[in-house]
Amino acid sequence: MNYYLFLDESGDHGLKNIDKSFPVFVLCGVIFSEADYQNLRNDFNTIKHTFWGDHKVIFHSRDIRKCEKEFKILLDNDVKSKFYKKLDKIISESTYSVISSAIDKERYIKKYGKLRNDVYEIALSFIIERVVFYLDSHTNHVDKLFLIIEKRGKKEDARLKHHVETLLQLGTYYVTLKD
Repeated sequence: MNYYLFLDESGDHGLKNIDKSFPVFVLCGVIFSEADYQNLRNDFNTIKHTFWGDHKVIFHSRDIRKCEKEFKILLDNDVKSKFYKKLDKIISESTYSVISSAIDKERYIKKYGKLRNDVYEIALSFIIERVVFYLDSHTNHVDKLFLIIEKRGKKEDARLKHHVETLLQLGTYYVTLKD
């Protein structure tokens, strides 16, 4: 069986200038079996067709919260209520697991210094280890794990691709990976 791991971050991954109001970096992963992912995708497409008549609408949390772009329709409180009820139902009834990593950057620097290590890469390594442990304990057989990471920037994406390739070649401290 195939699995999908979707990843996105919150916060800045840099260690040079730390925002005192948000001194953490969080990387969050959501893992689905292929069947559960297809069910969720179909349910989301149903919502998109119900409210926009098109499945191409992209759900960005900022646009939804601010009622911007396609989500201007949510300025109508009746539409907003119906939208959130359907969205809540889908999320609460779907089958998935969340695996995340949070790094308090100030504590990290006090313990390890401002090493060249990127906290994004450290968080990703941690999540991948936990995903391997999760899959080992919850499934009989895994054919493939697809890793889907939101684009960050050309330079950051290249560095991240290199890190993932290194993980596949060398593994982590706790797990050996195969591509």
